[in-house]
Amino acid sequence: MTEQLRLMAVHAHPDDESSKGAATMAKYVSEGVDVLVVTCTGGERGSILNPKLQGDQFIEENIHEVRRKEMDEAREILGVKQWWLGFVDSGLPEGDPLPPLPEGCFALEDVDKAAGELVKQIRSFRPQVITTYDENGGYPHPDHIMTHKISMVAFEGAADAEKFPESEFGPVFAPQKLYYNQGFNRPRTEALHEALLARGLESPYGDWLKRWDEFERVERTLTTHVPCADFFEIRDKALIAHATQIDPEGGWFRVPMELQKEVWPTEEYELAKSLVDTSLPEDDLFAGIRDNA
Repeated sequence: MTEQLRLMAVHAHPDDESSKGAATMAKYVSEGVDVLVVTCTGGERGSILNPKLQGDQFIEENIHEVRRKEMDEAREILGVKQWWLGFVDSGLPEGDPLPPLPEGCFALEDVDKAAGELVKQIRSFRPQVITTYDENGGYPHPDHIMTHKISMVAFEGAADAEKFPESEFGPVFAPQKLYYNQGFNRPRTEALHEALLARGLESPYGDWLKRWDEFERVERTLTTHVPCADFFEIRDKALIAHATQIDPEGGWFRVPMELQKEVWPTEEYELAKSLVDTSLPEDDLFAGIRDNA
């Protein structure tokens, strides 16, 4: 190889990088790949989901600063670089009818304008591979859907000097592959669920699978399975670093580690765009790129 491999993971909030593709990133870091997490918002409107920290006045009044510190710790654990894109968390609307989104939030930004901020980072970092969310956001949080929108515009726009002039956005660069994170997929969930029941253990996935049927969620095409079981412990450690968002005794951690590694030792992605030839299915986000780097 004559050029450094670089991976950019675009996420909506701090903690998303640790729950979606974290073991993959840690694996690539261990191989010498340069990995940058771009976090679109500061998570300012995120709820405190860890019951042990709920009601803490300092955290409630300083959630933005607290989540930045959590992100710093997770970044160190994963060994990645990280950049804040600078937009404001939209929150997750609840109710029927849903309330309007708050003024000035990420989801209400002009898509092209917001994508321009991501274009700057792509042209500066020059990643061959970008990961993001699908058109449904992975789940329908407005910030996840907006992350998808700006990622798609920026993937094309990074190479478009007319739409995003070099004088403002930096020298053009064309990323070669874009993937959707698909770690929360039905085959994985069913495999772990059945393995737990077969061993006489309680499964946290029963309700998940029922909701899958209720919502008639369309199954995605899993094109790429990255073997990364050796990095599951790092993934979990990074996730726990986001203490306001994760209960260490919660459902995330109810599947024994050895069972996870045995039953489902990969993280999954859907190849959405590629400017290089590759053969599906893949086991490497850089398939088709390594030989030409």
